[in-house]
Amino acid sequence: MSAMRDTMSGQPEALARLLADSDPVERAAERLIGRRVLLVGTGTSWHAANMGAWLLRRAGIEAWPVPAADAAADETSPTARDALVLISHRGTKLRTSEVLQRARGLGVPTVVISRRGNEDADLETVPEEVSSAHTASLLGTLLRLAQLAQHLGASLGGLADIPGAVAAELDDGPTGVSPPRRLLEFAGVGINAWTAAEGALKVRETAYVASEGMACENVLHGPAVALGGADALVCLDGGIGSGRLDDLARVVGAQGATVHRFSRTGMGPDLSIFALTVVVQKIAAEAAEALGTNPDSFGLDLPGRAATWDTIHL
Repeated sequence: MSAMRDTMSGQPEALARLLADSDPVERAAERLIGRRVLLVGTGTSWHAANMGAWLLRRAGIEAWPVPAADAAADETSPTARDALVLISHRGTKLRTSEVLQRARGLGVPTVVISRRGNEDADLETVPEEVSSAHTASLLGTLLRLAQLAQHLGASLGGLADIPGAVAAELDDGPTGVSPPRRLLEFAGVGINAWTAAEGALKVRETAYVASEGMACENVLHGPAVALGGADALVCLDGGIGSGRLDDLARVVGAQGATVHRFSRTGMGPDLSIFALTVVVQKIAAEAAEALGTNPDSFGLDLPGRAATWDTIHL
């Protein structure tokens, strides 16, 4: 079993533990009240920042996701009237570290969501992952963000049901999505546009398959015309925009692409991200297994790659 699969299997237990750890959430939420909140991250953490902004807006918070590189370049960095929610699974990324240091120097209230054992973390998630394809750390971060939003007044529904929903998804068996010859397209509506982006990232990281993930409407307005018999489409339905996903599936299917549809509506659109994130994790793991790639290695086990990547500070 890959480290990715092993970590995925422990997600229900990890989420249950975080649900029971509510005191730090209450303290962190107090720092956000009455302020514009900037959520900063990179990669998977960038996807979490966008989902987190969506959830915080449900609580009436003015919340904006900002890429860490932009915030570090002072394009949209936190000011004295803001609060910063900084998301970094390892706590070592170059740009997020720069943003955190600058914000603290300016006295900006900060909430750091990171791995267990990171001394900077205000809200811990899970131990540092062995696999470079982060899974549990994303779901842990999303749960922390949902806890923050709910504490601040968002009506998200049953957070207590999340571990069970994740366990059911893991037990549900293979997704049946095979790597296409050319492109695997993910599409979602609303908050699940970012689940789609996460799915595409995970497939690239684990199976080295060309993949793209975006909002359904954006796929319809251009990218869909390029999809054909060498491609596949994964539609992620959280309960809003279902008809528009139907439109996309119909036109792409008529062009010859293979279409897969996953509907997870039982917990409502906002919390559907938990089950649908597990769906895209499974798709990525299955793709790596089908192609014989190592989902844990970030491609560094391929000839010549490690020496090149060693020259870049991520």
